Amino acid sequence: MRLFGYWRSTTAYRVRIALNLKQLEYESVPVNLVSGEQKLPDYAALNPSRAVPTLVTDDGTALTQSMAILDWLEETRPEPALLPRDATLRARVRAAAFGIATDVHPVNNLRIVERLKAMGHTQDDVVAWMNHWMELGFATFSDLVEDGSAFCFGDAPGLADLCLVPQLYNARRWNMNLTPFPRLTEIEARCLALRAFDAARPERQADAA
Repeated sequence: MRLFGYWRSTTAYRVRIALNLKQLEYESVPVNLVSGEQKLPDYAALNPSRAVPTLVTDDGTALTQSMAILDWLEETRPEPALLPRDATLRARVRAAAFGIATDVHPVNNLRIVERLKAMGHTQDDVVAWMNHWMELGFATFSDLVEDGSAFCFGDAPGLADLCLVPQLYNARRWNMNLTPFPRLTEIEARCLALRAFDAARPERQADAA
C-alpha cells in the first residue's frame, strides 16, 4: 500500500497511526501542500478533492477521506479494533471522533486558512480563528470521553484517540493554551508512549521540514 500525505496533515497523521496499530506495511509518498503539489494533474486524478491523505491499496484502488480510509481499514483488517463491538458504545466513540473530524478540522485546514487571508485577515486573526474552534471542540470532546479510562474509551486506543492526538499536535503548533484540558493531554501522553503513535509523529516523517 502507498499512503500519500503531508507530514503536518492531521488527517494523514490519523491514518498513519491506524496503519501502525494494525501493523500494516506501507510506503509513504509525500505531497507538499504548501507548494501546491496536491493541485497537480497526476495527483488530482488520484484524489479529485486535491487533498490528503490518499491510500492506494495493494490492488491499486485509491481511497480518499481519512475517516473513510479508517472505516476501510477497520472492515478489512479488524485487529486490533478501533471501535468497540457494542453498537451504542460505537456510536459514542464515533460522536467524539467526528466532533474533531467534522466540526474542528474542516474549519482549520489549509484551504480555509488561505481563504481567510485572501479576504484580508491577518495571521493573528487566522490563529485566533483556529484556536477558537479547537477550544470549543476540545471542550465538547472532554465531555464525551469516558471518565477514568486509560484512553478515550477503555484500556486501548481507538478511533477517538486517533483523531484527538493529531488535533492536539495542531493546537500546540498554534500555541493554544491546553491547561483547561488535562484529561486530554494525559490521554495524549499515554498514546504517544506507544510505538504506533510515536512513529506516526509529524516530525518523524521523511518530508518533515
